Parts: sequence; C-alpha cells; structure tokens
Amino acid sequence: MKGFLEDANYSIGLLDEGATLADVIDNCIYEHTHSGKRAFYVGDLGRLVKKNTQWQNVMAPIKPFYPVRCNSTPGVLEILGTLGVGFACSSKSEMALVQDLGISPENMIYTNPCKQASQIKYAAKAGINIMTCDNDIELKKIARNHPNAKLLLHIATEDITADEEMNMKFGTTLKNCRHLMECAKELGVQIVGVKFHVSGSCKELQTYIHAISDARCVFDMAEEFGFKMNMLDIGGGFTGSELQLEEVNHVIRPLLDVYFPKESGVNVIAEPGCYYVSSAFTLAVNIIAKKTVEYDKLLPSGVEQTRNGDEPVFTYYINDGVYGSFANKLSEKLNTIPEVHKKYKEDEPLFASSLWGPSCDELDQIVENCLLPELSVGDWLIFDNMGSGTLGEQSTFNDYQRPLIYYMMSFSDWDEMQDAGIASDTLMKNFFFVPSCIQLSPEDRFSTAA
Repeated sequence: MKGFLEDANYSIGLLDEGATLADVIDNCIYEHTHSGKRAFYVGDLGRLVKKNTQWQNVMAPIKPFYPVRCNSTPGVLEILGTLGVGFACSSKSEMALVQDLGISPENMIYTNPCKQASQIKYAAKAGINIMTCDNDIELKKIARNHPNAKLLLHIATEDITADEEMNMKFGTTLKNCRHLMECAKELGVQIVGVKFHVSGSCKELQTYIHAISDARCVFDMAEEFGFKMNMLDIGGGFTGSELQLEEVNHVIRPLLDVYFPKESGVNVIAEPGCYYVSSAFTLAVNIIAKKTVEYDKLLPSGVEQTRNGDEPVFTYYINDGVYGSFANKLSEKLNTIPEVHKKYKEDEPLFASSLWGPSCDELDQIVENCLLPELSVGDWLIFDNMGSGTLGEQSTFNDYQRPLIYYMMSFSDWDEMQDAGIASDTLMKNFFFVPSCIQLSPEDRFSTAA
C-alpha cells in the first residue's frame, strides 16, 4: 500500500469490516517508529465513492469535473476516472496524467486562465478542445495555437458581503464579453459557453443567483453573434459539507430550471475539488525537535496574556511543513487542528504550544498557538482533512522527504463499486486484502521501505 506522489504503481488495502482507518494509522506509526519516522498519509479512497454518490443524489444532472491540482495522486485520479468524473486540468503535466488513465479528451477541460502557448499546442494535439478564456490577449493566443478550441468565457463574480475581494482577479465583465465575442468572430474561434466560480468561503449564496443571471445574459448576447452555446460551468467552491451542497443546490436549481432548462440543450458542469478529496486523507507527522519558550513570545500580537507565567510553553518542530504538505498555510488558514496520537489522561495538563516545520524558516509555522499535553521528540501528531491542495508538486527544501501514501478502502465501499459495475480490471488489480486484526511486519505490503 506504499506509493510516492509521482509513483504510478500503487496498492489499495482492502479492509475487513473489523478494521478501521485508526487501525491503519496505528500500524503505520508502529512500523515507522521502527524504521525511520517519516511523515505519511492514509487515504480512504472509499470516501471518494461516497462523495460521488452524494453528488449524484443532490446535484445530478450537473456533471463534476475534478480539478486535478487539488490532489493529483494516482489512486485519486484512477478512482474518480472509474466513477465517470471529468477532469479540469491547469497544465500539460495534469493533462498527461489524465491521458495516461485512458480518459477521453471530451471528459477534459483546460482551465488555466494564463496558458503557455506550448501547453495550448499540447492540448490541441491531444484533442482537448474545451478551455476557458477571460481576455482578448488570451483569446488571440488560443486562436494562433489551437484553431479548434471551444471556449468558455470566464465571467467574474463577487461576494458583495465579504470583507475582502473574492473572485475579481480572474474573470471578465459582461460589458467586455461583447468585445471578446467580436474578437472571436474575427479570429474564427468558437465560443460554446460560460464559466464562473464562487469561492468556498463565500457566505452569501445570492452570489450564485447573480452569476447564473449574468451567464444567461452572455448566452443571449452570443445568439446575436451566431455562437451556439451549449455549456455552463458553475465552477468549484464546494467545501465537502453535505449541508453546503444542499444549500447551493436549493439556490441554483430553480434558476437553472428557468434559464437553462433541459430542453435548451445546455450541459451544466461543475468543478468540485476539495469536496471530493479533503476529508479522504489524514496526515501523520513526527516531532523531531522541541524547546521551551517564553509565553509572551508565543502569543499573537495584541493578545492579552492570561496564563500563569510559570507554566512551561513549548515549541515543537515536525518533519513536514509549508515547503511540503502544509504549503496552503502560506496563503490561507489551516482548516484542521492537530490530534495527539499517543494516549494521555483526561486530566493531564495542557500547555500553550506552537508547531513548526523542519526548514527553520520563519515562514514555516504550521500552528501559531494551540493547547497540547507535553510531548516528546518521537511522538506523533495527526491532521485530518488534508486531502486538498497538499498532495501536488512539493519543494525539496532542506532535503525534504515527501510523505508516503497508504491507500485503503473498506469492503462495503469496494462492494458498492462492484455492484455499480464501475470497478475496472485495471483498478481492481491494485487491491489486496488486509485482515481485521492488522499486524504489520517489514515483509508486509504495508512496508514503507523506500
């Protein structure tokens, strides 16, 4: 069940009903403690199956196109491909990864808003025709390098209640859409639809109403120019919560029924990334160093000190950081809290603590301030919900070792795939049975030997 991030060969542990994710983590930690204490992921691929079922129950007939950049590990891509999910690619390497799965070009879209000419040519050669565009310079570049391209005009959306600008970095205005259509007509480029994106942090679902209304305006505009529009991409921003999914569906369904009814022939797609993979991966890291610091130096600026100054305050250094699995921490807030793996008493005292990566860089702070029991070098911490944005290309800063990945799936999820007739022979050869009472040894297929 070992696999490096770039490794095309991987295995999936098929768990007996008596075995759990916690069992897998416990046994992997046991083995790593004796063989090198390397950070690792455990990916429950069965959750992808459950998420896809949930999507079909709530959002059908909107087809999901998974953004490969969220998590490009082979197990994820192959499971999603087997489930019939499409793929949204932002680079040549992502397109090549999906192509290697045997995915049809019709099930791929090229979504990078700033495309390299060489990668547009690659998409043209591969037959990947659907791509997004939001300005005339990009449009002319596409016309030169991919004459058969079919464009989705990316229109801007904005959460008017947010404290910060949301989605105005990419996307064009309604006014500029007319100009882009004039350019496309002159250049002989097809425009076949509209894309918009509403951030997952958007709290005002009215944003979807405005975006769908704007999209309808662009469709009407396109008729004046003779373009035959047949696709609407409502983007990503799906957090993974079933409640959020149902709330979005409740808002958009009536509008889609009015503006883009089934008889219109418009295919509605979406780009759920975090939705599929975030909760499917758990990261285990090891404490490699520890020191005691002054409490007032640990506190964020402007926070009043309330604890006893005599209490020890700890800084822990772990074997993964922002130059690895926590890269998203550089641009957004960490959405998971550390869990101590070792057992400790309920009444055991908790101490103010901070967590840092291994680079000794001032940016490599994982958690600024949290309460933990006193830990020792060699102890393990567990981070849930680490499947999105953490498993792509990573830095080799300071001889950083990429975490190993252990894939697993329960028998019930495996049976669901079998019953649905979606478990291909190519995929099934990656499975192996794990008994309910897992006892790992160096020769087992759980082995983490490099």
